[in-house]
Amino acid sequence: MAQAELNGAAIVDWTSFHAESRRAFGFPDSYSNTMDAWVDCLSYLRDADSMSAFHLAGDEVLTIVVKDAAAMRVTVPEILEEMAFCIGGINERYEDYGEPPALKLALR
Repeated sequence: MAQAELNGAAIVDWTSFHAESRRAFGFPDSYSNTMDAWVDCLSYLRDADSMSAFHLAGDEVLTIVVKDAAAMRVTVPEILEEMAFCIGGINERYEDYGEPPALKLALR
């Protein structure tokens, strides 16, 4: 099972969220630190030209674990909400192409 771990205690604003995401997912140098780029990078997890360090098999799921999610709920709840919203949209994109969802969010 593929897993990426974000340190929620280190995420205090959008800049730190994108820095932590770049580290956890292995996004390319061209990653532009926006949610559009975040969605784009995680929409190609099953493609040969992956835009992250992860390359999933056809039925594999990447679990995004947010450690210290309670800290984010206090400091930056809007980022957690946006992550959940975007993961739902990314999974819908996979389903539109006849594939099973590729992402799961785990708050710890």
